[in-house]
Amino acid sequence: MKRTTLSLIAGATALAAVTGFASLTTPDGAAGPRAKAPTRLPVERAGLACPVPSTSEVAETLYTSYTPPSGGTDPAKGSTGSTGSTGSTGGSGAGDKPAPATAQLRPAASTTTSGGATKGGKKAQPPKAPATVTAPGKPVTAEANGPAAPALTGAATGTLAPGWTVQQTTIVPAGGARGLLGLSCGAPDTDFWFPAASTAKERQDYVHLTNPDDTAAVADIELYGPEGVLKSQFTEGIPVPARSTVPVLLSTLTGEAPQQSVTVHVTTRSGRVGAAIGSADEKLGSDWLAASADPASTAVLPGIPGDATSVRLVAFVPGEDDADLKIQLVTQNGTIVPASARSLHVKSGMTAAIELPDLTRGEVGSLMLSPSDPKKPTPVVAALRVVRGKGDDTEVAFVPATGAISARATIADNRAKATTLALTAVGAAAQVKVTASAGSGGGTPVTKTVTVKEGTTTAVTDLVPEGLKGSYALTVEPVSGGKVYAARTLAVPLDGTPMFTIQTFVDDRGTVEVPSARQDLGVLDQR
Repeated sequence: MKRTTLSLIAGATALAAVTGFASLTTPDGAAGPRAKAPTRLPVERAGLACPVPSTSEVAETLYTSYTPPSGGTDPAKGSTGSTGSTGSTGGSGAGDKPAPATAQLRPAASTTTSGGATKGGKKAQPPKAPATVTAPGKPVTAEANGPAAPALTGAATGTLAPGWTVQQTTIVPAGGARGLLGLSCGAPDTDFWFPAASTAKERQDYVHLTNPDDTAAVADIELYGPEGVLKSQFTEGIPVPARSTVPVLLSTLTGEAPQQSVTVHVTTRSGRVGAAIGSADEKLGSDWLAASADPASTAVLPGIPGDATSVRLVAFVPGEDDADLKIQLVTQNGTIVPASARSLHVKSGMTAAIELPDLTRGEVGSLMLSPSDPKKPTPVVAALRVVRGKGDDTEVAFVPATGAISARATIADNRAKATTLALTAVGAAAQVKVTASAGSGGGTPVTKTVTVKEGTTTAVTDLVPEGLKGSYALTVEPVSGGKVYAARTLAVPLDGTPMFTIQTFVDDRGTVEVPSARQDLGVLDQR
């Protein structure tokens, strides 16, 4: 009985460390009399999916792969050993060595159209050198240029799994898709919301569905305009073959009139996918639209540049109740109500959009949406379309609503004199630890504690590794106080065009809760 009990404990702990799910309970679900709070252990496997970066002949893409050092280690020295022996992916005996840690991206097997046919043209070319992380604390880069660059999928295991991130950055200097396109490659999932998409004639918005697994996935796509659901075709039961990617042009999915602002809902009926929307505007430029945070009654959209010339807010209510939202701008000096818009009414099942001219007025800020009546909270999803520049020299980026950083979040591919980190504290003042990693070509990490006053946004532009060569990663970890939301802007001007891209910091979920051994023993003894 004792051997069986311990075996079950080890199995549940290993399952939790790999997948994030594990529990042992009595038949009626009650905890035993000796129940203890669960402990947190590092994950031992993390998967990511990166979509096809561009179809442009002149596209230049840089991948940056990075795993932050584990808690308690010196960033300058990297990891000092295993980040968790429980649930190791190696053997089961005490003398077994853990499996070697790996973190690598590989080309997806094929790229198919939404109809299931393989795309013709040039053969997909993987990056010139695999972006393989060999140790926590140092970014690794790889290049892949031109239209034949494939979608990538990969996984990190062992000590390289907790916090593993990959940044995909593409420069398209000319053509209809010109711009600086940035995306933090996403973890596969089964449910995504994308406000701020479009089926307008001047927009080419593709939703990229990438399957990192060895079995096929089946996805559904729903489109919602200002009047509700858009009648669509070919949006149910879209097959995504194993280790393949499927790009779907949104405007081909509906016969209804083009809509400037559309909300896209991607779900899977089997399997899981990575999902992102590549948007190209023939007048404004191009960038990636990442998924919004899960529906919530309060939404924070951080990191709006101070020189933004146009900001459009797009919101959607998935539930049955309408939402009346208060719009606030969290600036460096405090939280204010924008003169251009104080509130937004969003009808259930319909996409609402509003222009916010002259929003930031020279200061980096963040937008916050909350219920006009606190007694009537209604979950919403939201995103911003942000434009910099004027006339022919414009560029666009997107800012989805994001969650607060609960433990740690990282964005790679930052560059000296080109990166702005925006930190927003909501509800209470907060302190965070910000670490600039070693550079991909050399340099010494630098760590700084930043205090963010309640209801303000702090812009950090001077945190760069000493002796930097190449690009570096930024990691944000809460130290004390209230909730903190963060985003980074990467600005790379080109021939008079203020090219830029914005990515929000998403908690890396580098640890998972697992039942304590004492709790499990108590529960199983009762059985």
